[in-house]
Amino acid sequence: MSKLPDPFREGLARGWQAHNGADGLPDEVTCDVAIVGTGAGAGITAEILTKAGLAVVLLEEGPLRTSSDFNQREAEAYSSLYQESAARRTMDGAISVLQGRCVGGTTVVNWTSSFRTPENTLQHWQDKYGLQEFSESAMAPWFEQVERRLNMHRWEEAPPNRNNEVLRQGAQKIGISADVIPRNVKGCWNLGSCGMGCPTNAKQSMLITTLPAALEAKARLYYQTRAQRLDIKDGKVQAIQCVPIRVNGEKVSDKVMRVKARHYVVAGGAINSPALLLRSNAPDPHGFLGKRTFLHPVSFSAGIFAEKVAAWAGAPQSIYSDHFVHNAPADGPMGYKLEAAPLQPGLASMLMGGHGATLAARMQHYPHTQMMLSLMRDGFHPESVGGTVRLNPDGSPLLDYRLTDYVFDGMRRSLLTMAEIQFAAGAQMVMPYHEQGQYYRSWAEAKAGIAQLEMKPLLMGVGSAHVMGGCWMGGTEKQGVIRPDGVHWHIDNLSVHDGSIFPTSIGANPQLSIYGATNKLATQLAKQLTGKSVQLA
Repeated sequence: MSKLPDPFREGLARGWQAHNGADGLPDEVTCDVAIVGTGAGAGITAEILTKAGLAVVLLEEGPLRTSSDFNQREAEAYSSLYQESAARRTMDGAISVLQGRCVGGTTVVNWTSSFRTPENTLQHWQDKYGLQEFSESAMAPWFEQVERRLNMHRWEEAPPNRNNEVLRQGAQKIGISADVIPRNVKGCWNLGSCGMGCPTNAKQSMLITTLPAALEAKARLYYQTRAQRLDIKDGKVQAIQCVPIRVNGEKVSDKVMRVKARHYVVAGGAINSPALLLRSNAPDPHGFLGKRTFLHPVSFSAGIFAEKVAAWAGAPQSIYSDHFVHNAPADGPMGYKLEAAPLQPGLASMLMGGHGATLAARMQHYPHTQMMLSLMRDGFHPESVGGTVRLNPDGSPLLDYRLTDYVFDGMRRSLLTMAEIQFAAGAQMVMPYHEQGQYYRSWAEAKAGIAQLEMKPLLMGVGSAHVMGGCWMGGTEKQGVIRPDGVHWHIDNLSVHDGSIFPTSIGANPQLSIYGATNKLATQLAKQLTGKSVQLA
């Protein structure tokens, strides 16, 4: 087979300005706008601001990897494309947190599911946080532009793989809704390796869409370059102090590059963005910064089928059910969204639980295993306050997120739902991801067994790939860290454009919510800085 094109490397060959901090940094860089991060919020912002004619500098602590580097090998992908080599966990170790750490951020490694912010989430923000500009009708044009730009559409180009079809079949049999997931792909090869970077450039991540557009418009990229702290004085950022780092996150040297700009955009992702502001001693008169950080804590259930499922092949996520989100009032039990999880071998070895002989026995079922997941919608109920971003002694971020009885109640109900769906779809056995979990051979047996599980941290298997909050928007300074236009309430030339701006979790995979909100905020910022009206698409 002939070698596939690599548009990013072709751009570098044409002279795009991309610099590896590990190879050396200048003492000072100046620009109109400095953007920390290169993920969903940063990419959209960079394209819009360069369209307005602004000189943009992008700062990324992760490495530059392109489609030529993506080889569908988990060990290499996890170590080079994810925060802390895919080993990031909450402070008590009870929740595994997957976030991207590379040029393009999590957009490079997500599973492409693309949902608009649910109407009931937007209404909650209006009612509780004064975000009147974020109604469903007001946000629709911003979502539409992003959907065109990133080729988001219902994934009906290929039938759902068996892993996803189980969810649809089982949901229909127990009488709940299920539908097709929109995905941001173009010419997808249906390989199933989205979480390791797309080797065919089908995924419309920031790596092949907005970042190339910004670099073509003379933006400058510094990767393996960490934004260490903001110099803040008299209500303004004076500069960003940056340090060169290796792929493993260690500093190369004590060399500091100062980036000076008219305006600064922090878009390092929830956890890293609050941490940067905390390291910088940013004004926080109401003690909000880093608080209300949400995860969509995820529970998992493995169903074993007589026929081969091959959950590693095909679009990772193409079917979902919102039945238990739509029917979950904010003041009631925690709601959850149902989806399927792809199972590459390394990920499977974790989600199937156990170790040694137990894990080896479970892996015998690997080709016949279907994996379902439930995303907990956190942040709506008074007993769902999320977590707090703190700093380790070295200044690195640490998320303190305590699993409460309220969250555990939602997780137990989700395990019951997933088991019922899997048995309805023909599973021979079902096992919840729990230290005390075992294979149940009927729905009745599963219902009794799951009811007896001890719901405690480190016993209940919990993960998350969605991090939101920590720098949330509010209609007044007593309702949030930043204004509804994305500008910090107490720092005039600083904006935040990433998932940390959300006052609650989304209740759906958040990438399109970040894209849509950032599209709005970045367009307003471009108008503020230049007087020009520009559009993403």
